[in-house]
Amino acid sequence: MKETVLQLFQQYPELALILSLLLSIVIAVLGLIPSFFITAANILFFGFWPGTIISFTGETIGAAIAFLLYRRGFKKVSARNLERFPKLQRLINAKDKEAFYLVFSLRLLPFVPSGFITFAGAIGKISFLTFLISSSLGKIPALLIEAYSVYQVTQFGWQGKLILGIIAICIIYYVINNLNRKQKEKTKT
Repeated sequence: MKETVLQLFQQYPELALILSLLLSIVIAVLGLIPSFFITAANILFFGFWPGTIISFTGETIGAAIAFLLYRRGFKKVSARNLERFPKLQRLINAKDKEAFYLVFSLRLLPFVPSGFITFAGAIGKISFLTFLISSSLGKIPALLIEAYSVYQVTQFGWQGKLILGIIAICIIYYVINNLNRKQKEKTKT
């Protein structure tokens, strides 16, 4: 898939930026397709930093559009159908600071599908502005890790892969401990 997008960029270099942003928006709205191949194509075509910034911009715009579409179309129907998922209920029912931290921390986890977080936030009680800010801030570290790993894979550097693995393990450990601590505090009250 990365090769296809890269070929598209090479065929239409004057439209590459617009194509990248549009593809990111479509992927965000669809919700389940990973975006790493667009990040890879952006980095290979535009360079590391410009490609990373373009990927971040596309993912942020895509998440905002997906949030608004999901909220408009699915909020009432989905809220009833998702009652059987207690973990999602926490995000769906969260407001203000708690909603901010939940979206932010879930965005830090690279293995949690982006569309899943957007969908749960959209049918929940979080405001659009809070979602947009927390989602964007949470995407920064995750996207940097993704971009750096894509860059290292294309360069075949083992040092970067090792560092990336250690950083990812540390972030996951921190987030899981933080969520467990908050869950224990909540059950005590």
